[in-house]
Amino acid sequence: MEKSLLIKGGTIVTISPNDEVVTGDLFIRGHSIESVGAAVDSADEVIDARNRVVLPGFVQTHVHLCQTLFRGSADDLALIDWLKKRVWPMEAAHTRESIRASARLGVAEMIKGGTTCALTMETVNHTEEVFRVIEESGFRATVGKCMMDKGDDVPAALNEETARSIEESLALFEEWNGRAGGRVRACFAPRFAVSCTRELLIKVSRLARERGAIVHTHASENLTECEIVERETGLRNVIYLDSLGLTGKQIALAHCVHLDEEEMQTLARTGTHVLHCPSSNLKLGSGIARVHEMLERGISVSLGADGAACNNRLDMFTEMRTAALLQKATHGAEALPACRALRMATIDGARALGLESEIGSLEKGKRADLFVLNMDRLHLAPTPHDIISSIVYSAQADDVETAIIDGRVLMRERELITMNEREIIDEANLESGLLWNRISAAKL
Repeated sequence: MEKSLLIKGGTIVTISPNDEVVTGDLFIRGHSIESVGAAVDSADEVIDARNRVVLPGFVQTHVHLCQTLFRGSADDLALIDWLKKRVWPMEAAHTRESIRASARLGVAEMIKGGTTCALTMETVNHTEEVFRVIEESGFRATVGKCMMDKGDDVPAALNEETARSIEESLALFEEWNGRAGGRVRACFAPRFAVSCTRELLIKVSRLARERGAIVHTHASENLTECEIVERETGLRNVIYLDSLGLTGKQIALAHCVHLDEEEMQTLARTGTHVLHCPSSNLKLGSGIARVHEMLERGISVSLGADGAACNNRLDMFTEMRTAALLQKATHGAEALPACRALRMATIDGARALGLESEIGSLEKGKRADLFVLNMDRLHLAPTPHDIISSIVYSAQADDVETAIIDGRVLMRERELITMNEREIIDEANLESGLLWNRISAAKL
């Protein structure tokens, strides 16, 4: 008999097609939602959600878990210098143990902030450790090994041979995609056009089509990056990717800050997904993506925190609020309203991952990925007339009390259940110190 779980008496923000908000019970049996709003008398476990809001879990569509250990170590640099002077040397110094510590730290932070699913791009080596952390923790993620087979100033540990990069990525896909009842998935993750040969990108495009896999990459984040791509290929970034078959509903492009008219039209025509990371774009000085215009053209846009090396948090509340405020500053107060920002953080992210029929909203039959938000806080008082507005503009990560993924409680009353928070922090501090020792030794 499958275990039942009852979320009792909460305000349920469904993110259903008609944006229904109901007060009542949410009943879960096994991995799935069995009813929304209807009164239920009992269950194996009951969570009191009175004075609380129940929301679908956030879906972050661009995260680097391998970089969580780099928090505070790569600040105040533009993208290319940030990569060459800080991030690439740190990624090259990773071991299995430090990758594991970094992934555990990132997953724990995301769970505590209401994120229940993520699309992640890791580094070149040791990605199997990230998959193991996802499987063990109960988190939901689609993970890709970073692929890099060219580029200036790339450390030897990250500079792959094309065939080897394909071989390792494919092996990870075959081993991990669909594990844990589909909670753990794999994708292909070429870093960006600057660090990938044409041969690699063409092969990735073919493999993804054959296997129905997502391709997760970066595009048009930074003006220098765009200039390099255009100088090397004679094409704008998105147009170059399109010429290689890397646009469409299985393609997820992070950032897309600097686009021309043809690139905008290409994204709209092909159904390519844009992964918007507003805080990262601001911190790296990359610019402000034209999200308001993208949405008006029907382009799929979802949200991600990017990484702790360039954000420095993995907090979806911050990303929702920042995304909305940036578009208001550039297009007026009515641009990107709260309800749209919340959809970008939930169902639109699920759609980018091809999971909109499983997660991203609270509806009967969907997987039970959700969190309970405490509204009885000073910064959320008085009781709001517009609950969505209050969530997007006022709520914070530490307002999340309970997190549930696939019907399993992973955090209860701010305490992680499947992970030891103290152990994770201590492990991160230890592995960060060892990583910096390796970097220092390599310079001698």
